[in-house]
Parts: sequence; C-alpha cells; structure tokens
Amino acid sequence: MTSDLLVIGGGIVGQIAALELAGTGARVTLVDAAHNAGSTTNAGSLHVQMQSRFIRLYPEHAPNLERALPYYKQAAECWDTLEAGLGPMHLVRKGGLMLAESSGQMAFLEEKSRREEAKGLDVALLDRAELDRIAPWIGPWIVGAELCRDEGSLNPLLVNRLLAKACADLGVICISDRIDGLTVTADRVSARGLQGRYRASEAVVAAAWGSGALVRALGVDIPTAPEPLHMNITEACEQKIDHLVQHAERSLTLKQFGTGQIVIGGGWSAHDHGVDTVPGVRAGSLLGNVALAARLAPAIGTLRIIRTWAGMNTTADGTSIVGRLPGAERVIMAVPGDAGYTLAPLVAQMAASIVLGRDPPADPAPCSPARFAA
Repeated sequence: MTSDLLVIGGGIVGQIAALELAGTGARVTLVDAAHNAGSTTNAGSLHVQMQSRFIRLYPEHAPNLERALPYYKQAAECWDTLEAGLGPMHLVRKGGLMLAESSGQMAFLEEKSRREEAKGLDVALLDRAELDRIAPWIGPWIVGAELCRDEGSLNPLLVNRLLAKACADLGVICISDRIDGLTVTADRVSARGLQGRYRASEAVVAAAWGSGALVRALGVDIPTAPEPLHMNITEACEQKIDHLVQHAERSLTLKQFGTGQIVIGGGWSAHDHGVDTVPGVRAGSLLGNVALAARLAPAIGTLRIIRTWAGMNTTADGTSIVGRLPGAERVIMAVPGDAGYTLAPLVAQMAASIVLGRDPPADPAPCSPARFAA
C-alpha cells in the first residue's frame, strides 16, 4: 500500500498525529499491531508534577524529567483544546495532590515544589487545615500535601473512542498489522509488516515501547522498554474526589471518573509474560494498591473493585523522543517521556509539525533522537 504519510503505532500519539496530518488533506495510513498497547489500558491521569515513583525508581533519569516539566504543563493545556474539538471526555483539571504522612515527606515535597515552581508549574504546599477545606475525604494520618494546579484526569475509554471516530471521519486508513522492519531510501520509507508492505514519503514512528527495536536496524539505538503495570477500577460511589491523588513516597494514583467510579493505579507491577503476551495481574499488586488507596481515602474503603487489569507502560530516559532520525531523516520519532498519555497531544503535534514543515508548538530540540545516535 502506498500513501503520502505512514504512521506506525495506533495508540494515542499515533492517532493524534494521524489526525494532524490528515487534516491537511494528506493520504495517511496508520498501522497498528493492536498488541500489548498502553493507550487502551491507560488509567487516565494527567501528570504534570514530578512523580515520586519516577524519582525513586529512575533516579538517573530524574534530571531529564525535571528539565522536561514545561512540556508536561503545556501538554495538559492541550487536552482542553482536544476536548473542545472532539467532544466530552470527562476531562477535569482541578489540580493534583501529592499527600504526605510525615514531616520527612513534607520536606521532600517542599524541596520538590521549589524545583517545579522554577520550571513554571503552579504549585503550593498545603498544611492539614488547608487540605481539609478542599479534600475532606483524606485519612487522619495525612499531615499535608503539595497541590499542583496544572494536573487533572480524563476517561481514556471515551478519548480512545473519540479519536478512532475522528480518524475515520478524516479518511485515515487504519490497518491492523505488526511492522517488523523499515527501509529508507532517498525518496520513500518502506515498512514491512506481517501481512503486507507499506510505502510513503515519510513515516512517523509512534510505537511506544516497540519504537526502539523498530528503528535499531537504521543505526540508532533508542532505549524504549516495556514496563508492565497494574490498575483497578471500583463501582460508582457518592464520594466526590476532584483531584488527581498521589503519595509522596509510595506508588499511587487515584482519581474519579465522571461515572463516579474510582480508578486506582500508580505503577504497581504486573506479571511480565514477555512482549508477545498480555501482562498478568499480581495478587500482591491488587491488594497493596487498593489497601494504600483506602488508607489515604478511608471513605472509599468499602467500595467493590469491579475490574482489575494490566498494561504496558513505556520507559526511556525521562525525556520525550521527537524528531527526525539521524541517518534516516524520512523517519520521524514520536515517543513521549514518562506519563505518555499526558504528553501525547503535544508530542503528536510536534511530530506532525516536523513532517509538515510548520513551526512546532514546542521546541523539539531537547527531545531530538540525535542524542542516541552516538
């Protein structure tokens, strides 16, 4: 199949990139393996502040994440525009709370908030009295929190459905196939799939954790890797939780959909069965994750968990990977850094702008894949 432009990866980044490109009248083919996807298993957090989980697990990449904070703030704002154009997606941006249970954890938040404020984030430290006014549902052992007013949440099930419809309306050709090789010549990119071959003048690689392996044969070693993670959702409840909730030391995200259901996640591990098999749920992650959520928000402790699942997150070096591939410039990378669902609209728009020769919405230079070319 020959088209003007090829997008490899049909998750949120690939779909938004395809929409941006097709909106110019280009013939766009989107090829997705529909396999161990992250976008279709996402829990819907819009992260902006530095996650304590990331700092704890990937300290060597924390400086990269800190430098990238302005991208997260801008990406969260992109979601407002996306909802206005596509339709309701239960988008709520009333801020995120990172809760502390000790003076040591508050000291960590104080130092972290200073660094975030220097990068332009709208943050504040709250004592217990201030916290009670905006989050009366918190447990009695919480001593304070950091509030990041830029954060929020959305319902990814609605988002994914809206994006699929928008792609169809714009004539994007969506094909289920697994690309296992790329060839770049002076005038085109050829992609070899298990079911066919695809040719285009340029290709956007938005294959998340599979992106690095896909372009390695082109001479650039990009360290994308799959990270299997666990999530839960409860039955609907009357308790109203307006904020994205995290913990200053332990892995947790907690937020409420417009349906009243509570989504609980935050990076608890799932069974890794390899990239060719869907990750499995760990009983320890299920029990530990919901127990921590009930400790921080006792009002939800009696709710039933109605579904639990696992999906693949993508790790790299803490910074998004956006730009033309050195030595194979007809290939444009579009891989978000940590919190890929949050960054997706901005990363997709940056990649599409590079293809179209337009001014990008944010400077792609710090995200260039050239940093891996050596």
